[in-house]
Amino acid sequence: MENGNSVSGDKPTVMVTNDDGIDAPGLRALVAALVSTNLFHVLVFAPDSERSAASHCVSWQRVVTVKKVDVPGATAFAVSGTPADSTSLGISKKIFPSIPDLVVSGINLGCNCGYDIVYSGTVGGAREAFFHGIPSVAVSYDCYNMVSRKLNVDDFTLCAEASIPIITAMLAEIKNKTYLPNCFLNINVPREVANNKGYRLTKQGKCFYKMGWTQVTSEAQEGTTSPTKVMEIKPPEYTETAEPPAMDNDDTDYSSLQAGYITVTPLSALSPAEIDSVAFFKKWLPGVCERFSSTL
Repeated sequence: MENGNSVSGDKPTVMVTNDDGIDAPGLRALVAALVSTNLFHVLVFAPDSERSAASHCVSWQRVVTVKKVDVPGATAFAVSGTPADSTSLGISKKIFPSIPDLVVSGINLGCNCGYDIVYSGTVGGAREAFFHGIPSVAVSYDCYNMVSRKLNVDDFTLCAEASIPIITAMLAEIKNKTYLPNCFLNINVPREVANNKGYRLTKQGKCFYKMGWTQVTSEAQEGTTSPTKVMEIKPPEYTETAEPPAMDNDDTDYSSLQAGYITVTPLSALSPAEIDSVAFFKKWLPGVCERFSSTL
């Protein structure tokens, strides 16, 4: 697929989306960092409001509206849909005249590692581009549970600046037609970004956000209650499954992130089972077939 403007020697086109909404500080910092390099044409096509944990949800049989908004240095539109909707529309040529060379989704408020990647709207925005053969990368900032200080805009600026070398290197490979088409990247930046230990290539681990519920009383209708979802990060050894997964190794995304590295994790749309699971079902399925045949 021939993308953007880089094929004609012009600046490459980068399209930015996210799941925190078009006004989120992470997206604004990323756009500002991209614009400040003067190396890219920057487009923005992002949800008009918070769409966190939207995963790869798409709007089906529902009208999606698009509105042009002011984002300094970029051509930007807000969409009343999900991150995947935003990417899909942004690369469709219905709004922009060309397909971007690269789609960047982020910067997300909070990390996206391990099993949590399944929930992530940020990763969903990048994955949608990957589905259509367009190189993409998701960027997230591990900014929750900040120790002894409050989160500020400068943190996102540093996070965005830490992402620029990866983005620039990806675009160089794309221009040379040497970029691998069979994956997209998931980047997580550690909370103390100014003191990061550098980039580390990692694999997806098994940590996830443990979902819980708390009951609250509705003020509008006295005596009634409504459930409110709360989230707490739980590494694998603290999960309450019957057989908890083993502790993540040092080369996994979450473990490396907590060690202070900027993690770079190649992802695919496929979700193959682990080898021991395949071996089990290879022996198990013929027996099912035999029992089923005997009942006919």
